[in-house]
Amino acid sequence: MLMKENIWKKYNDQEKTKIMEMAEDYKNFLSLGKTERECNREIIRRAEKVGFENINEYISGKLKIYPGAKIYADNRGKAVALFIIGKEEITKGMNILGAHIDSPRLDLKANPLYEDNDFAYFDTHYYGGIKKYQWVTIPLALHGVIVKKDGTSINVNIGEKDGDPVFCITDLLPHLANEQMKKDASKLIEGEALDVLIGNVPGDDKDKEAVKRNVLEILKKTYDITEEDFLSAEIEVVPAGKARDLGFDKSMVLAYGQDDRSCAYSSLRAFLEMENPVKTVSCILVDKEEIGSVGATGMESLFYENMVAEICKLLGEESFVALRRVFANSKMLSSDVNAAYDPLYASVMDKRNSSYLARGLVFCKYTGSRGKNSSNDADAEYLAELRRIMDDNNIAFQVSELGKVDAGGGGTIAYILANYDVKVVDCGIGILSMHAPFEVASKVDIYEAYCGYLAFIRNA
Repeated sequence: MLMKENIWKKYNDQEKTKIMEMAEDYKNFLSLGKTERECNREIIRRAEKVGFENINEYISGKLKIYPGAKIYADNRGKAVALFIIGKEEITKGMNILGAHIDSPRLDLKANPLYEDNDFAYFDTHYYGGIKKYQWVTIPLALHGVIVKKDGTSINVNIGEKDGDPVFCITDLLPHLANEQMKKDASKLIEGEALDVLIGNVPGDDKDKEAVKRNVLEILKKTYDITEEDFLSAEIEVVPAGKARDLGFDKSMVLAYGQDDRSCAYSSLRAFLEMENPVKTVSCILVDKEEIGSVGATGMESLFYENMVAEICKLLGEESFVALRRVFANSKMLSSDVNAAYDPLYASVMDKRNSSYLARGLVFCKYTGSRGKNSSNDADAEYLAELRRIMDDNNIAFQVSELGKVDAGGGGTIAYILANYDVKVVDCGIGILSMHAPFEVASKVDIYEAYCGYLAFIRNA
């Protein structure tokens, strides 16, 4: 049934307890996975725990493929594709869940460390669509990896543990901000001003940049990091702190990165519960969506197509035509978040065509901007099939656009799979404060998404 009311009413006390228990696991997932690399590791850990094997074990011949086989493929530690082999031949298509695990953030530049007037800073370049002014004066943490010349990797996670330092970007005091406050909001904080304050104590030497030198000594002593190591590093600056309950009723989650790790979590959770499907099912969790799905780890990469081709070969379907048939007969939910209606910003929302917190899954027939530019516009026949699946399984869902026409717009990975002739539509949850350092999601929506995704891969 199409639900137009708060779906907490749908559940009894016992079921609400289950929702809250899932939310605890969800918050832990968010807190552990603040970067695409960290998400990738947690996804593979969870998959291996329930019996998934690396695809390389099958390609090498160490393992033989069979109906029910659980397989994952790791893409450079930043994206992962999972498959459960079905009883039907794969050319009849797959049921696919797809989401992205990257989120807006700040990245350290290749030569990030500098000193200015006894302050040491990290120079950054922002990643994805952010409101730059939201990133000042909040506690920040450093996450990522440094790869040394000998190939040794150092995982970086500074600012999350008790006793860790945190970092911040300073802002101008209101007493002196008359000119600043006259600026357009997009220029209130310039991109080149998003530099992270990291130190103030000079070292014992008489170097001209004694504070910088002291920071380097700390980095070397504590983390075995030299200044040259930043040349082969991927360090991301993210909000510090764990995911938290929001509201007196603890009905919501306040956390960094819920776009799109809310959908990645619920997709993964549903997918890992599948056993011996009739059709082959797949879950693809990718990087780089926030900057256009480009690069080797984004959805535009040939990685997923290559992995499907490898699966086909293992199953004895080696022709180009067979691979094309797999995609042409496949169905997908592109699991991504939607802008939930916010009464404080109603002027940019179409109330009749918005998503709402605590009203279940959100189907978005098309995203894009203005005249549906760059959108996947799902066909009516596919939407009718999905309506039937959701109604038959008592899944609460709603339909939405991304704000008023001409108010803005956005994109997802849906159009990329549509280019392969896959039936696909965007299907996620509504969130508030999208792309802010801390976003808001409803716990009941996370649970409903999990239920909906499970119903889809079982019944599509």
